[in-house]
Amino acid sequence: MPTMRTTNLPSGEAVPILGQGTWYMGEGRRTAAEEIAALRLGIDLGLTLIDTAEMYGDGASEALIAQAIAGRRDKVFLVSKVLPNHASRKGTVAACEQSLRRLGTDRLDLYLLHWRGGVPLAETVEALEGLVHAGKIRHWGVSNFDAPDMAELARLPGGGHVCTDQVLYNLKSRGVEWDLLPWCRERGVPIMAYSPIDHAPAGLMAEPVLKAIAARHKATPVQVALAWLLRQDGIIVIPKAGSVAHMRENRAALDLVLTAVDLAELDRTFPPPRRKAPLAML
Repeated sequence: MPTMRTTNLPSGEAVPILGQGTWYMGEGRRTAAEEIAALRLGIDLGLTLIDTAEMYGDGASEALIAQAIAGRRDKVFLVSKVLPNHASRKGTVAACEQSLRRLGTDRLDLYLLHWRGGVPLAETVEALEGLVHAGKIRHWGVSNFDAPDMAELARLPGGGHVCTDQVLYNLKSRGVEWDLLPWCRERGVPIMAYSPIDHAPAGLMAEPVLKAIAARHKATPVQVALAWLLRQDGIIVIPKAGSVAHMRENRAALDLVLTAVDLAELDRTFPPPRRKAPLAML
């Protein structure tokens, strides 16, 4: 099996370009045993970046991950998020400590502000910087920030330390390509793509063009959608896989090389943005 490809954070640290999302995991949609087995297999296959949030199942996702990474914490690049209503100077620290307890670890590798809320951004950045200095998080970033938000963030004291922006990005949601993706690439800040096969995957996966391309490559529509993202520089893709079979399917997307003909067909069906639009988010 080929070595996992990586991209670099602004610090220079390499992280896998294919990770594991966990939204809705730990909430009884599948058995805990199935989900834990999928997460552990993902780690074995090189998908060592695991993304979660305090919001996911009110901490249930974090608790599930704790079981999956028990005894293997040092192999994992662990990401969680603070809700905007918790993102005050004291609230960010308290939320982080609660996430650490649920995850059974003493530090997060990356901690994100889930989206902008009413707390002044400067106050949240100050709290995140304090968590870095305290050794409770190694890096921090944001989620659901558009290009103007990122520019505002970069002007704040410490704001230039932002390590990623996690946003909705898939074939049906390409608005980030207009200005956010160029802004981040210019500064070496990777984009983390959530819901990479669409939040309602049956819709995207049913598209005839994905089925046709998948058939040509003896692949699946899911793998085509993931490969389309994975081919790009500075993108980290975090699909969820609640079963071992789905995890293997996601991992195989790394080996799928789309042709120029494939990419042209996808652009015709899912055209890139022609103007600025509000940032899409779930």
